[in-house]
Amino acid sequence: MPVTMKVKDVMDRKVITIDSSASVDEAVKKMVQNGVWSLVVERKGASEGVVTERDVIRRCVAKGLPTAKTPVGDIVSAPLITVAPDATLREAMDLMAAKDIRRLFVVDKGKIVGRVTQTEVFQSTLSVMEILSSLTSTL
Repeated sequence: MPVTMKVKDVMDRKVITIDSSASVDEAVKKMVQNGVWSLVVERKGASEGVVTERDVIRRCVAKGLPTAKTPVGDIVSAPLITVAPDATLREAMDLMAAKDIRRLFVVDKGKIVGRVTQTEVFQSTLSVMEILSSLTSTL
């Protein structure tokens, strides 16, 4: 019987949002305060996309834009790439590879319920491999 891990098994339920009118400075402070490197950007209460540390560096700092005056809505990555909680880790990895992204947001019944990152998928896969390896050595 194959072992299949689902996105819901490894997702981080900590999803932090920011309004699209907030400055890049505010976004970076919020990321640091919450220990995350991405924020869901909302416009009028609806999810517009995501702003990541890469977006800050590539779309703002590298272009010499003033971080205190640049709204995150100007550097947002959109649309938000999502996955269902019951999707397999393989499906999530394939989607991240196809879209060349590091994180997916988990949506259930139209609501963001979590996020999953490449790191979380890798760590979970490695843990399963270690468990399976220890089981085979005891047989």
